[in-house]
Amino acid sequence: MSRVLAIFGPTASGKTDVAEAIAERIPATLVSADAMQVYRGLPILTNQSDRPSELVGVWPLSHEASLAEYQALAHEAIDAALAAGRTPVVSGGTGLYLRAALADLRLPPPPAAGARERWDAFYEEQGPVRAHAELVAVDPEAAGVVHANDRRRVVRALELAEAGESLRPGADRLWGGETRHPTIVVGLDVPRDELVRRIEERTRRMIERGVVEEVRAALGEPLSATARTIHGLREFGELPLAEAVAAYDARVRRYAAYQRKWMRRIPGIRMLDGTRPPAELAAEILDLT
Repeated sequence: MSRVLAIFGPTASGKTDVAEAIAERIPATLVSADAMQVYRGLPILTNQSDRPSELVGVWPLSHEASLAEYQALAHEAIDAALAAGRTPVVSGGTGLYLRAALADLRLPPPPAAGARERWDAFYEEQGPVRAHAELVAVDPEAAGVVHANDRRRVVRALELAEAGESLRPGADRLWGGETRHPTIVVGLDVPRDELVRRIEERTRRMIERGVVEEVRAALGEPLSATARTIHGLREFGELPLAEAVAAYDARVRRYAAYQRKWMRRIPGIRMLDGTRPPAELAAEILDLT
């Protein structure tokens, strides 16, 4: 099978379980497309699996992440898997990372020194609504494709606008159907009520596994501006537990709603019922190849 399989879906839709079920059936290399799982030190908070996967836990929390660096690593992992006769299974909920892994995106330059920290502080102080309003003023096209609650991308878009660039690429290769290798993209569709139930259940398990202690330990170490955008760091690190759970779940629900909208914009995506067992979904995905 000389093609790539890609699995996208909102958080808690079961992407990782389905990808792992595929890897149990065929020789496959799992490749993560998750902007939070690239960091090590927060395996509970970022829901990292015990199963080996490329681009999970590759950077310390002090590392300033960039899409260009991720893209290079993802391309290397995918090409190595194909050369070894294995099927790359790219899964994740960070849409831009998924695109970068599958396509050969023309990426904007890195930010000027200090720009990211300054705009991240602006987002922190002004809040998502006012930060997004600033983006609307300086780059309305980028603002049209970036949700106010997507802190990482709002900050990046403001950096680029300041440098005379735009987050929105001139040619959207994935949307145009161009990928580096033949690719099947599958989306896991889970009804909102079920997704909310899964998010809350996952948070409960995270608490039981010690996420609060994990987060507080991480906050004692140097953190890059990009690492500070990881969902749950502020909530579990600063708030009483009941408030932290409520705030975290609300944030993740908003992010999941954004991901569901993003998913439906992918041309040619094969939508599957994400409420079905992972093994059943894996078998159906393999039938598509």
